[in-house]
Amino acid sequence: MSRTLRLAVAQSTVPEGPTDRGALRAAGQEIRALMAEAAEAGARLVQFPEGALVYPSKRVMAADPDGELVPADWSRAAWDVLREEAELIAALAGELRLWTVFGSLQPLTPPNRPHNSLFVVSDRGDLVARYDKRFLSHTEVSYLYTPGREPLVFEVDGIRIGCALCVEANFPPLFAEYERLGVDCVLLSVMVDDAPRARVAQAYGTLYCYWVGYAVPAQFSATVPSGIVAPGGRWLGQCPADGQPALVVADIDLDSADTDIDVALRYARPWRRRAQEGLYEGQMVVGDPRSDIRTAF
Repeated sequence: MSRTLRLAVAQSTVPEGPTDRGALRAAGQEIRALMAEAAEAGARLVQFPEGALVYPSKRVMAADPDGELVPADWSRAAWDVLREEAELIAALAGELRLWTVFGSLQPLTPPNRPHNSLFVVSDRGDLVARYDKRFLSHTEVSYLYTPGREPLVFEVDGIRIGCALCVEANFPPLFAEYERLGVDCVLLSVMVDDAPRARVAQAYGTLYCYWVGYAVPAQFSATVPSGIVAPGGRWLGQCPADGQPALVVADIDLDSADTDIDVALRYARPWRRRAQEGLYEGQMVVGDPRSDIRTAF
């Protein structure tokens, strides 16, 4: 039985103004065009950046007339457009039989602030899960969003997938948690123009021996474009670094014959788990002065 999932990772143009109805419509149209391209490439799942429908600039939503940061006035957001565009994305996912993961905002009951989220739509067009960003930046937690509470793992064709958002890359325990939860891939969607964050994504592929989908906005792709990291840390592919919307496609293959992936999945990952589950306890020596005294050669 095949244990393979074709993943597409997109770099789409992310708008920063949730009050700009035209920009929100354009973002939705671009997402749907990339979805069609992903389906044409045989993808079963397509991943989009953080805030693919909108990632609000703090100066748009959380600044007073003098430019000082204040709690965001979310009543100004075009929530009706965001919902309509999300519903159109979900409907197309069902038509294309394509799992789709995209970033947007989840409004809460006022006066609670929204979540910054990844929405998971199945190949039947159903919203089956939502990941709410748990670790927020100082500005996000102070003025913009409500943090989420728990990890998200969902399954497509037998492949287990976790989700993370942007600044969460700076919190290694989150990615270690996903390794313990037995994921095969983590979808890390970001809204940042930051080359080191891509290197961190590679590091997690190396450390935890799973695939990483790394989705960035098209407008930041000249620094580091969207891409897919293999277990072991190698980029399987990246979009063009030209500032334009694009896709990269690669297979998550649990039976891959590639040497680095095979070693990572069948040797490195199981050994790492055994090493942290008491493997060394029976090998430790207590009471040997040659071990206990650390100030003599």
